[in-house]
Amino acid sequence: MTQNPQDVKVAMYTMCLVKDEDKVLLVNRPNRKGFPGWIGPGGKVDFPESLTEGAIREVWEETGLRVTDLIYKGLDEFVDPKQNFRYMVFNYVATSFEGELLQNPPEGELEWIPIKEAMNYPMQDWFKRRFPLFFEEGTFEIYEIYDQENRVTIKESVKKL
Repeated sequence: MTQNPQDVKVAMYTMCLVKDEDKVLLVNRPNRKGFPGWIGPGGKVDFPESLTEGAIREVWEETGLRVTDLIYKGLDEFVDPKQNFRYMVFNYVATSFEGELLQNPPEGELEWIPIKEAMNYPMQDWFKRRFPLFFEEGTFEIYEIYDQENRVTIKESVKKL
């Protein structure tokens, strides 16, 4: 099933986990924001910014921290052939930062969580699947063919590269 590239809608997002020694900064998103539970800072890449510029901006807007030394960790994407839609999340870890955490963060409560304990916190399944990959050697690729209308995964692969 080959599509004309002009007919395919592409949405590009970033996620950047901020790491401080053995802790990671996560956001506890409330139900009203969608994707409730603990999650990394991130969001849509604004045109024409680069992927890393988008990741840096999103972390700053959601946490108040200016991150540097980003390490690319991998791609998580799903495609819906029926909708001609590709959703791509470019994932990073930042190990250097400056600034103070926001007092009233727009996306939810911020907390430094020990990496070894984070998987015990309530998370969306897709984030829980991705979370350990941020802290492993190398990069990853998660690819999912998903039927949004019926909310069914047709095919899925997770590769460490």
